Amino acid sequence: MIIGIGIDVVHVRRLERWRNIPGLLERYFHPQELSAALSKGNGAALSLAARFAAKEAFGKALGTGLAGIVLKDIMIINHHNGRPEVEVFGTASAALHKSGANRVHISLTHERDNAVALVVLEAI
Repeated sequence: MIIGIGIDVVHVRRLERWRNIPGLLERYFHPQELSAALSKGNGAALSLAARFAAKEAFGKALGTGLAGIVLKDIMIINHHNGRPEVEVFGTASAALHKSGANRVHISLTHERDNAVALVVLEAI
């Protein structure tokens, strides 16, 4: 059963600016997630924008937004074949459990100026 659906778009320039503010990326991204994105060199801002959009879409899919959720507790990683996956910890895990969902589906896309994420929460 579908519990919730969320979608979000983020302008890539926003993340390009954030890269120049000391400590800001560490505030929003899990260390493993941040390391993987920054290893992409010139593609880092695209990757970070898509991941930030995914965090926002996750909150929308919950139906509660991100109030009370530490954004670092939502980690977007890529499976060995490139497919994105969501791992949740702490506050995000508690919010997911409270929603009744136990499975998270995610799709990411980005091109030059924008990154978009779609999240579907499911109870199986």
